[in-house]
Amino acid sequence: MTDPSRLADDAFDHRAALATFDLDEARLATVLEQALVAGVDHADIFYEQCRSEVVAVDDGRVRTASTSDTQGLGVRVISGERQGYAHTDVLRLPALQEATRAAAEGQTSARTSAGGAIVALGGPAADRYPVVRSPMAAGLERKIVAMRRLDERARALDPRVQQVMGRVAVEEQVILVVRPDGSFVWDVRPLVRIDCSVIAGRDGKLARGSARTGGRTELEPLLTDSALDEMAREAVRQALVNLDAVDVPAGVMDVVLGPGWPAVLLHEAIGHGLEGDFNRKGTSAFAGRLGEMVASDLCTVVDDGTLAGDRGALNVDDEGTPAERTTLIEGGRLVGYMQDLHNASLMGMRPTGNGRRESYAHLPLPRMRNTYMRPGDSDPEEILRSVKRGIYAVDFGGGQVDITNGRFVFEMSEAYLVEDGRIGAALKGASLIGNGPEVLTRVSAVGNDLGFQKAQGVCGKDGQSVPVGVGQPTLRVDGITVGGSGI
Repeated sequence: MTDPSRLADDAFDHRAALATFDLDEARLATVLEQALVAGVDHADIFYEQCRSEVVAVDDGRVRTASTSDTQGLGVRVISGERQGYAHTDVLRLPALQEATRAAAEGQTSARTSAGGAIVALGGPAADRYPVVRSPMAAGLERKIVAMRRLDERARALDPRVQQVMGRVAVEEQVILVVRPDGSFVWDVRPLVRIDCSVIAGRDGKLARGSARTGGRTELEPLLTDSALDEMAREAVRQALVNLDAVDVPAGVMDVVLGPGWPAVLLHEAIGHGLEGDFNRKGTSAFAGRLGEMVASDLCTVVDDGTLAGDRGALNVDDEGTPAERTTLIEGGRLVGYMQDLHNASLMGMRPTGNGRRESYAHLPLPRMRNTYMRPGDSDPEEILRSVKRGIYAVDFGGGQVDITNGRFVFEMSEAYLVEDGRIGAALKGASLIGNGPEVLTRVSAVGNDLGFQKAQGVCGKDGQSVPVGVGQPTLRVDGITVGGSGI
């Protein structure tokens, strides 16, 4: 459990905030007792305060400069497979009692025998984001100045740079979970993200490049001149590479995925299918396959909430369960799912600290945190040299996936042709098309260079968005369909 006093003086004082609304821990416990009536398996309360700030600068001009504050509380009641949930931003005892009645009325089923009792977990969690200075402390003006400096530095690198967009977003979220055993779990979560996007042009042709940084970390070190220089150089480099890109040859070929962000393919095409709710309902391609070989024996995939400072790191999840490292696939064999309290209970399993929600206005769902493939023994350069003709995918853009069958399409924002083991021309318009579970079986080499993308992951599910991280080493995948406009 994180001690909120570790943050700056202007950080949230959650006890004082509760007192402002004539609320305290005793009153919240009383509200919870009203929900724990006959036929109820589980009930809890989720309280949230969240402050956020966004600054966006386009060509040196401020496009966005905003701050927001939200706070509210939700009450959940579970009986068997049914959940009732009600929330309010009116933090007065009568409103909370009304929300509790509404949540109880939202479920009417009797207790079923589908799952065992939910065991309340207690105890403090490790502090995985020991931020001393709140990311909100810098203020809007400091962020505006930094984004204008980012613009200047990117333009100074190359005369072909025509447009620069910089964006910094920070957040500080305080949560309180009141659990059915009477325990209270607090957490204070900082979050920082900085993006730089560059458009370069030559002879009427335009190309984009981008860079990003952040995580659950301090803001100030990311606003230094050296940090901004690094972002500007990377965004300009990618834009200039894409400016010279040629049409991609379409067809089935071997693909080498670079370390870090290309693991978004792993997240989308495979990760969602390993979340507990889809498997309980039988809608995942992995449902009922625990213990089976579902991937190459080179593949070990984990979802990890314990990676300090990463975007998906958690001390506790949004149900108060301590975060952990959950192995999903080990040596190619399916060994686990990501679980929240509700689905774990119904499946006769234990929660894994994956119960997450966008805000107090949403029910928790089993969601990913930091999902990555563990490194192997292969040298990344040797992996590339082993490819006769194929694609080297360094960075990805958008994509789509069908969770029920694993079919996906992903756009590559930086990719190269590989011929006779050598990296050749940069490619444009490239996309990967395939089936997630099948892709895992086609992994023929796993590098020793595990890398993470801590800054940009945002995962959507059932209308909710949460921050996540991804990672992987260099991978060779044989026989993927590459879409493009070339011949």
